[in-house]
Amino acid sequence: MKARKLLLLVGIIIVLVVGVRLLPVTSWLKSFSGWAGSLGPVGFVVFVLVYALATVLFVPGWPLTVGAGFTFGLLVGTAAVSLGSITGASLAFLIARSFARHAIESMTNKNERFRALDRAIGEEGWKMIFLLRLSPVVPFNLSNYFYGITAVRFWPYFFASWIGMLPGTVLYVYLGTVGKAGVDAAAGSPAKHSWQYWTFLTLGLLATIVVTVWVTRIARAALTCRAPSSASLS
Repeated sequence: MKARKLLLLVGIIIVLVVGVRLLPVTSWLKSFSGWAGSLGPVGFVVFVLVYALATVLFVPGWPLTVGAGFTFGLLVGTAAVSLGSITGASLAFLIARSFARHAIESMTNKNERFRALDRAIGEEGWKMIFLLRLSPVVPFNLSNYFYGITAVRFWPYFFASWIGMLPGTVLYVYLGTVGKAGVDAAAGSPAKHSWQYWTFLTLGLLATIVVTVWVTRIARAALTCRAPSSASLS
């Protein structure tokens, strides 16, 4: 019965991934961002809920993330994406934990090496999760389910994911904010901005990119140092 649950979860994931590939999901998400922005404060809540659902359903998050900056601006957009992404990541984790964790334990309870590795992940997993969130080595939507079948506890996973995702979130939301400013200027928006405003906006974007790349490189270096050798797992 436990193995059936695991197979069911895997089957659902495959169907969702294929569906996202075949359908014009990106166009739908871009349209949705604009619609949510027209709803006022209610639109913020709707956006967070849809972002969380998209995360669970393996829908690419970058159109929504950039759209949040375009629609809500940097601060509100970052808050909306951050809440939506961590809610979706938590739901995916709990789904995998409920469906697959016990099945994995049952199938590997006689494998001492796996159990030792699983215990290590449970004890130190939040550090690895934090670094992986900074350096997206594993696809975001898939990794949420993967962490759910490991021994890492929920709250360490939650906070490590939330903090680790912030730099990337700010970068993509900022791209949307800059894009909105450019569109307004090209359309001849009555709101005129001085050269100081554009200088600040450009320097802020460059600084955000530099910091994100820098943090990513640090995370990759740390992950390389932490990677277990083949001898230690043999």
